[in-house]
Amino acid sequence: MKARTIGTRTVSAIGLGGMPMSIEGRPDEARSIATVHAALDAGVTLVDTADAYHLHAGEVGHNEELIARALRSWGGDASAVLVATKGGHLRPGDGSWTQDGRPEHLKQAARESARRLGVEAIGLYQFHRPDPAVPYAESVGALAELLDEGVIVQAGISNASTAQIDEANEVLDGRLASVQNQFSPAYRSSLVELEHCASLGVAFLPWSPLGGIRRAGEVGTAHAAFGRVAERHGVSPQQVTLAWELALAPVVVPIPGASRPASIEDSARAVDLVLSADELAELSGS
Repeated sequence: MKARTIGTRTVSAIGLGGMPMSIEGRPDEARSIATVHAALDAGVTLVDTADAYHLHAGEVGHNEELIARALRSWGGDASAVLVATKGGHLRPGDGSWTQDGRPEHLKQAARESARRLGVEAIGLYQFHRPDPAVPYAESVGALAELLDEGVIVQAGISNASTAQIDEANEVLDGRLASVQNQFSPAYRSSLVELEHCASLGVAFLPWSPLGGIRRAGEVGTAHAAFGRVAERHGVSPQQVTLAWELALAPVVVPIPGASRPASIEDSARAVDLVLSADELAELSGS
């Protein structure tokens, strides 16, 4: 599979988002493990998770533990896989989301994530979402300390503005490895952050790159241009969407969520889909 760079790590150009395997509507564990294995067998070497990817209040870290079990049971070289996790976003268990960006929370959360993942140091740890009650520099400062202490190997941020990207990179002394923001045909307002990351050489990881769990299957009808181009190439609209995002900048690494082997296998094939300049213009203008 074609490769991209996140900080000092080379990874596949398409990653796997683990969230659908642990929240509402999640499949049984056997299918989830099969989905992760299918991704790895297809050449995916970036797996995205978070301690908040769980359904019930008492199962914080459900997805991290699931990913760890899948990696242990896979027959390939799991050391080549970069597992990216996040902290600072919480699910109390009632369907809502809250934030906790206090440095003490993030430092403890990172250590607990490392334990669940079964690693001495987390390959990529990202501050999940800004906490309005905590100065941003203090939250990111916790990641700088985690880097210096060797708890994490690389640091990133998520759901960040361009100003926060610059602030984070300054606090981290130029060590910001990634920015994970929502981006899809339905949600293009973060194009400015994508382009800013490209100018800095920082990896940009679109979350919900197909429009979200409930809308991913409709991307070709909700956005007709993607359906037309897909029909032209004889591929799925989802492949066209991911190929379009990859073409926007060499720092883009989409992380489509999946809960079925067939879904991530289809997504992985997007790296081989070549779109013409006219097609890219058609998609960007749609």
